[in-house]
Amino acid sequence: MEQAPHEHGTAAPDTRAAAVPPAAGPVGWVPAARATLHCLTGCALGEILGMVIGTALAWHNVPTMILAIVLAFVFGYALTVRGVLAAGVGLRAALRVALAADTLSIAVMELIDNGLIVLWPSAMDAQLSDALFWGTLAASLVLAFVVTTPVNKWMIGRGKGHAVVHRYH
Repeated sequence: MEQAPHEHGTAAPDTRAAAVPPAAGPVGWVPAARATLHCLTGCALGEILGMVIGTALAWHNVPTMILAIVLAFVFGYALTVRGVLAAGVGLRAALRVALAADTLSIAVMELIDNGLIVLWPSAMDAQLSDALFWGTLAASLVLAFVVTTPVNKWMIGRGKGHAVVHRYH
C-alpha cells in the first residue's frame, strides 16, 4: 500500500484557529498529566526563582510569596506562548491562547502549592540552606501536580485549557 507523501511546514499556519473552539470529548489521564506537567514546569521555575530571590534578599514572607506567584504565572504563560509562537501564530493570538489554556491550571497549582507552604510548620521561615525549604517546596509542587491533573482532565474534556493549545503542536 502506497502512502501519500507527508509535507512538513509547507502550508501557512492558520492564525484564525484561536477563535475556533476545539472539539470536546472524552480525554484520558495521559494528556491531562502532560498538560499538568507543562504547567508545573513553568510554575516551578517561577515559584523557585521567586522563593530564592525573596529568601536571598531577606524579604518578608508576603512579598516573597507574591513574587513567586507572579513569576509562576509569567513562566507558565511564557512556556505556552513560546510553543504557540513556534507554530507561526502572532504574539497577540499566542497570548490569548496562553491565557485561555493556562490560567485555571496555574491558579489551582499556585493555590495548592502556596497553601501547603503556608500550612507546613516553619516552612515560611526556612532558609535556602535548609532541607525544610527544599523539601517543602518539592512536596508542595508534587501535591499541586496531583490536585491539578484532574482539573486539566476536566477542562480538556470540555475543549478548554490545554485542548486549546493542542491544535498548535
